[in-house]
Amino acid sequence: MKTTTPSTAFRDLAPGIAGMALVGSSVTVSRSLVDAPLFAVQAVRYAAAALLLLALARAARVPVLRPRGREWLWLAGIAATGLVLFNVAVVRGVAHAEPAVIAVAVASVPILLGLIGPFLEGRRPSRQVLLAAPVVVAGAVLVEGTGRTDATGVAWAALALGCEAGFTLLAVPVLRRHGAWGVSVHAVWMGAVMLVGLTVCTERPAELLELGAAQWAAAGYLAVMVTAVAFLLWYRTVAAVGSGRAGLLAGVAPIAAAGAGALTGGGVPGPAVWLGLAVVVAGLAAGLGGRPRPVPVPVPLALPEPASR
Repeated sequence: MKTTTPSTAFRDLAPGIAGMALVGSSVTVSRSLVDAPLFAVQAVRYAAAALLLLALARAARVPVLRPRGREWLWLAGIAATGLVLFNVAVVRGVAHAEPAVIAVAVASVPILLGLIGPFLEGRRPSRQVLLAAPVVVAGAVLVEGTGRTDATGVAWAALALGCEAGFTLLAVPVLRRHGAWGVSVHAVWMGAVMLVGLTVCTERPAELLELGAAQWAAAGYLAVMVTAVAFLLWYRTVAAVGSGRAGLLAGVAPIAAAGAGALTGGGVPGPAVWLGLAVVVAGLAAGLGGRPRPVPVPVPLALPEPASR
């Protein structure tokens, strides 16, 4: 059995840390798209990311396998929840709640991943991760604040949390066969197709012609860095260390968001934010420290496929 050394563990965690840092930076970048058509811009973003991922996979000679059987459902679930519905929940949620409310809800994802993820991987939840997850969430609350909301805002925040968890949990049964590359490619192109349908039904695609250079630049950053690159990095870490341990890295996103805000003129964070950053780091150290057990091969949650497929 392969022994996981501390250096190997950090090498497995580093992609996820970088991926969550990119996700955190998207908060600042996305402000440029507040007035842009929601579904149309996201459709362009994911379509461009899918083409880029396919080109990179071909250049790297990484095979992207065609889904089969119930794999279509798992991958479509990732696209529908983690990409499409998540974006709807965030945009509609901020109409009823301060952004901090949505951010705190999403930052609570380590608890869900720590509880549910290990069962999908065929093992018991780690006590170390379960104890560290509330610490990471508490730190995220200090960083983001609480904010005002109403009942509708709470509902949208809860939906955003569920969608964020689904982005990782629904990938567990298909990561074994498809790997980070395959899951990323299929989830992104499926999400693009869904968003194109929503654009045609609810928006005017011609509104894209009215976007300015700054808005196209923001969409390009989201497509390349926050989608294509961050998705690959994140799923690589989930496959390597498991969804429970990887989920703790969600605490990196608010740290990156605070840093990006300060660098772009948002001001130096206050004492509560600095305290929150320290708490997040302490939670990550407690949950990710030590010598983790090797992650077992995920147990498929579907009946065996016929050999002819």
